[in-house]
Amino acid sequence: MRFQDDYVKRIVIVEDNKELRDAYGRILASSADYSVTNAYNDCESCIRNLAKDCPHLVIMDLNLPGMSGIAGIVKIKKLEPRTNILVVTINDDNENVFDALCAGAIGYMTKDSIHEDLIPAVEQIFRGSAPMSAKIATMIVKSFHLNPKTPLTEKETAVLRKLAEGKTYDYIAQELHVTRDTVKTHIRHIYEKLQVDNKSEAVIKARKFNFV
Repeated sequence: MRFQDDYVKRIVIVEDNKELRDAYGRILASSADYSVTNAYNDCESCIRNLAKDCPHLVIMDLNLPGMSGIAGIVKIKKLEPRTNILVVTINDDNENVFDALCAGAIGYMTKDSIHEDLIPAVEQIFRGSAPMSAKIATMIVKSFHLNPKTPLTEKETAVLRKLAEGKTYDYIAQELHVTRDTVKTHIRHIYEKLQVDNKSEAVIKARKFNFV
């Protein structure tokens, strides 16, 4: 599957509640930037039609008939690594959150505020950020217990915490009172020290070893 440089981003919805599927479709239809290519009530249907739908983004529930959302994320990322996946679910426990992110989801939103937050979350993804519901972001940060043997400096740790919250480079620069180039330098050093290649791997490894 190849992505064309289309202005309109193609989105697929995987949600077994028809009312929610329709609601997400109506919300996304309010923006000329997005087109709902298809909507399914299970992962299997989404995966069968993945090459045909060619989505830039899949909005995925976790509690689904048949294949679970977590398994679906793993399969989709294996078949099409460039496809972004946004989890939208009622589940907000640690295990589901970290399993989904480790499987390859780029963002994690809970359904309680999704009607107001769906478009902003999708916009963040296409700007290169990782949207999280406020509750999820707080939970992720609080679950970290700093390892005194961390190879990261205080500034690098602060940057990685912000990355784990889904913040953009510009936001991090403003929060830490540094330039965007300085943030990029910190991130390069983080990747080198943790021996990883991207943000997701950095967050996962940092969590595993309690570096942030």
